[in-house]
Amino acid sequence: MNALLLPPPSTTTTHFLRHRNISNPPLSTTSYKHSPLRSSLTSLSFSEDDVITQHDDDVISPYVNRRYDFSPLLHFLSTSGDTIESQLTESQLAESYRSVPASLWHYLLKTLATSSPSPDSVSTAYALVDWLHRHKLCFSYEFLYSILIHALGRSEMLYEAFLLSQNHALTPLTYNVLIGACARNDDLEKAVILINRMRAEGYQSDFVNYSLIIQSLVRNNQIDSGLLSKLYDEMVSDAVELDIELLNNVVLGFTKAGDVDRAMHFLGVIQGNGLTPKVSTVVSIVSLLGSLGRVEEAEAVFEEISDGGLKPRTRAYNAVLKAYVINGSLRDAEWVVDEMERNGVSPDEYTYSLLIEAYGNAGRWESARIVLKEMEVNNVKPNSYVFSRILVAYRDRGEWQRLFQVLKEMQACGVKPERQFYNVMIDTFGKYNCLDNAMAVLERMRDEGIEPDTVTWNTIIDCHCKSGQHDKAEELFDEMQQSGCLPCVATYNIMINSFGEQERWEGVRGLLRKMKSQGLQPNVITYTTLVDIYGQSGRFMDATECLEDMKSAGLKPTSTIYNALINAYAQRGLSEDALNAFRVMRSDGLKPSNLALNALINAFCEDRRDVEAFAILRSMKENDLKPDVVTYTTLMKALIRVEKFDEVPAVYEEMILSGCTPDRKARAKLRSALKYMRQRLKSEFHTTAKY
Repeated sequence: MNALLLPPPSTTTTHFLRHRNISNPPLSTTSYKHSPLRSSLTSLSFSEDDVITQHDDDVISPYVNRRYDFSPLLHFLSTSGDTIESQLTESQLAESYRSVPASLWHYLLKTLATSSPSPDSVSTAYALVDWLHRHKLCFSYEFLYSILIHALGRSEMLYEAFLLSQNHALTPLTYNVLIGACARNDDLEKAVILINRMRAEGYQSDFVNYSLIIQSLVRNNQIDSGLLSKLYDEMVSDAVELDIELLNNVVLGFTKAGDVDRAMHFLGVIQGNGLTPKVSTVVSIVSLLGSLGRVEEAEAVFEEISDGGLKPRTRAYNAVLKAYVINGSLRDAEWVVDEMERNGVSPDEYTYSLLIEAYGNAGRWESARIVLKEMEVNNVKPNSYVFSRILVAYRDRGEWQRLFQVLKEMQACGVKPERQFYNVMIDTFGKYNCLDNAMAVLERMRDEGIEPDTVTWNTIIDCHCKSGQHDKAEELFDEMQQSGCLPCVATYNIMINSFGEQERWEGVRGLLRKMKSQGLQPNVITYTTLVDIYGQSGRFMDATECLEDMKSAGLKPTSTIYNALINAYAQRGLSEDALNAFRVMRSDGLKPSNLALNALINAFCEDRRDVEAFAILRSMKENDLKPDVVTYTTLMKALIRVEKFDEVPAVYEEMILSGCTPDRKARAKLRSALKYMRQRLKSEFHTTAKY
């Protein structure tokens, strides 16, 4: 088939709308001169054989092998007027193309609308649909219309697709195509509105649309477990057929949201239905399990790849290797690399970087350097990411001064630092309060033509917030936006916390409004931050309102948010409020953690209710929760508050016998109690001697 070569876009959509006499207001008032398509259509012809196999899984059966030349028709559509001569030509053309099968019309329209789309080509495509409908040459008009909307969506001409949809009643087919176009263009708000309209009109959305919506959420880092659960519930409610592609996307969505338990549940659903998950789906779960330190489960899921008859490739091995590295299992990490080589799977840069990180975490720097040499032997050139992992290992071990040594080694290997390496440098300097050095790295990045990304800005803003330099943090936040880098949810969370620490409550509300106006929805961390800052300032009504707003938004509160609320009540001695918050947490199906119980003990301590505090200790033991050093230290504080100094040594002894190592605070509480006991004995002795 001769290629359809369309002229490059040379205009706005004004002509695109005017050519079809659409009454909607144009996108732009800029005028332009229409360039006919005749030069690109003089040799356009194809036969039924050309449409047997097409993209997007459209398969059309062949007819007899007859070739049709569509150039005269397309030339007519792009240049015709309302003269009698043109009407005669149109009638003749209609008769000459009456034997063309529908499959060819579909293919012609698709080719015209998707090959280098411009207002000219799309205009002609729409004219073709209208012409076919007028002469009754292709009766599946709805399908032709859907092809055009689909093409517009794929060409990022979503606005034009919506304008077209306003001129015809939407059917289930065109609804689904329009929803898919919205999802592909990441306009999820419109996609959801259309799904709701479909449901209201008694239609069912296509399962493909849910896949596209989940993919868009993942692609734009807008996915969270609560939102995905809500989408899944809608699918079940609408009896949407869950095919393997959709189920894989659901699993990937939950892994991206960090909800590994839900991801594993749906992996079980896939396998329980006799379906085989994609290797990438299984690998994503292994990687997340490894990140969470759940190594045994990561191993088990990894084994499922081999047990299912699939051969693990480099990415799968890297996922389980990452789990061992995070867990500090150096020997197991070495075994994975050896296993890769035994099975003929070549390690890549990421494999070596993980192994280097494992050696760095163990303090075996010479072994890390040997790996660098091995990379050279295997023709795998170390990149900036590999050196960033070495830097991370130094940072986490507190040896951040060796950062400059890593930089020299990079230069010796001829490797130029990339954005990720600079981000780690900024984070390292920020963690050790070397803010001038962090700012110098930011300037160096820019001098080398590397623009800071969201991670860069978040890191440098956060380290200034943590050091108490809130004005500088706000200045950097403004600079970030002026540079064209849009803040993400994490950026707003950092700034909300900063404003909260300064008790700038109107500023907090302003940040929330701005965040939502940019299409960013508060996540669990946002609400946790709000509850914490409101609680620490004693604004408990605002804190509880945030908790209710979170539930209304379909997000499930975590133990962390309740811990923050209970701790805020505790610090103010509001033990009853803390106890009520604890009860609500339990009613929400959350298991009490040591953090929550310790906060509750502290609440009773501040309220001088030592009996209830020790009741919590008994409850912990009965429910197989092991008290930690904070538990015992807080109980000792409770006894000191009610002047039961003689009972403190017994608690200290129980702490040691339970396997807890006393820290500085615990030893200080014991010394304080012993000091009071000695003073009391002295006082009693002097009183006795006096009488």
